[in-house]
Amino acid sequence: MSNDVRDYPARARSSDGLYRFLGGSPLSVAFRLVLLSILVGVVLSAIGFDPLNIIHSIRLLFVRLYELGFDAFNWLWRYFLLGAVIVIPLWLLSRLFAPRGR
Repeated sequence: MSNDVRDYPARARSSDGLYRFLGGSPLSVAFRLVLLSILVGVVLSAIGFDPLNIIHSIRLLFVRLYELGFDAFNWLWRYFLLGAVIVIPLWLLSRLFAPRGR
């Protein structure tokens, strides 16, 4: 049939692949990453991590866990709650502001 009309997709912008790869505009993604990095930094600081000597801080964390014995479960529970105060709202916000239509 020579009179059939085909719908071609709209011409894609050159930056659509970048938007899709990053999950949004580069500026908004950078802002979200900076905000999340600051919040995670606060949590890691509360645990006692030092950004200049992270390997030593992680080893010290496990030594403290071993020395605490069963009290470590209480300690882990408190840090879980501390992290959940940050992670759950961020997850909820990312779901609320996630692009629709996929």
